[in-house]
Amino acid sequence: MAGVALLGGAGVALSRNIVYSALSLMLSFLGVAGLYVMAGADFVAGVQVLIYVGGVVVLTLFAVMLTHHIANIHVSNRSVARPVALAIVAAAFALLVATLLRVPWEQAPGGAAGPSTVAIGNLLLGRYLLPFELASVVLLAVLIGAVVLSRKEVAEGDERR
Repeated sequence: MAGVALLGGAGVALSRNIVYSALSLMLSFLGVAGLYVMAGADFVAGVQVLIYVGGVVVLTLFAVMLTHHIANIHVSNRSVARPVALAIVAAAFALLVATLLRVPWEQAPGGAAGPSTVAIGNLLLGRYLLPFELASVVLLAVLIGAVVLSRKEVAEGDERR
């Protein structure tokens, strides 16, 4: 899983096409979510997939696709200083490996605490139900406001044509 996350990160840094960079970012986030699953943090893995993969990457792709036609230019991720960047990455990687080899790692007693999703769900729908519902109403109001504002801009744009 760590290899998948690193492969996705390398794709983000080395790709010249910004859409491929966003898709590589999605692969990296999925790799991190897999690491969370392997660590026994299933709720954090689910949140990672929902927020980062489902939100950040999709928002990035929408932004690229919607702004690509504004000026009719080719959107790309120009890697001008690639040799300098590779040297910095190699130095950081060497420092990381040296640190990993020097630190005396101790095994933590016991295993994973077990699934955390059930406990968090019970808290959200029990003790913290009111704040949870208030947050959902606020998010719904924000979503409705965004739709109303975007419809006004579309209507005004149609009148100008």
